[in-house]
Amino acid sequence: MSREGAEFLPYAREMLLQEQAARAALGLESPMVTGTLRFAAPSSFAQCYIAPLVPEFLGRHPGLGLDLRLSDTPFDPIEGSFDLALRSAVLADSSLKARKLADDERILCASPDYVARNGMPAHPRELPTHELIAFRNQAPRQLTGPDGAVARFDPGGAGCRLVVDDGASQKIATMAGAGISMNSLWSVHREIAEGTLVQVLPGYEVEDDVALWLVYPQSNVLTAKVRTFIDYLLEEIGKAPPWRAA
Repeated sequence: MSREGAEFLPYAREMLLQEQAARAALGLESPMVTGTLRFAAPSSFAQCYIAPLVPEFLGRHPGLGLDLRLSDTPFDPIEGSFDLALRSAVLADSSLKARKLADDERILCASPDYVARNGMPAHPRELPTHELIAFRNQAPRQLTGPDGAVARFDPGGAGCRLVVDDGASQKIATMAGAGISMNSLWSVHREIAEGTLVQVLPGYEVEDDVALWLVYPQSNVLTAKVRTFIDYLLEEIGKAPPWRAA
């Protein structure tokens, strides 16, 4: 390939992608979507809600492949060169576009055994006297009571003896009686319904503006494979989040 051809190649690919995106938006794209979609997501959420959907999605789209990168460690969708990523955080990065998948409500949990041994807190001011499980780099959260009173949940204080960076492990440790932790409702709703976990301070609402976002680099066109996967997740999860049915 000539030097001129090599320099023009990225622009040619971009033009083809733009044409594909435009045709897809107009409903003119071929029903056979092809390629490999590189998708990053928190492993805890993916194990519960993404992985079980994979067989049906691939069955619907035999020309598509999925390259899943799953980790609860924070990641950069751009540096990772992902086509699409799921993030549970306030979307402040102007280099990203996003579609909201669902709300990400947080609650405090403990095991029945832990409560039997240590008692159930009646007020947030009692939390520092309990064993707290902290998620690594978790910021303090504000708790609002039924009377409008405001309190603070800070699991990362000096007295915290257990810090984790994996959501599934945090839930397992909580179920084993290691202490009180803050969890996403989607992660613990089954255990709450079954009684293997109990909600702590149920009258207090965790003030948080995070949500589950499907994000992709702003510089990228919304290709047919990305649009197809976004639409599928919105239909299967976003339309009626499974954790809301419990």
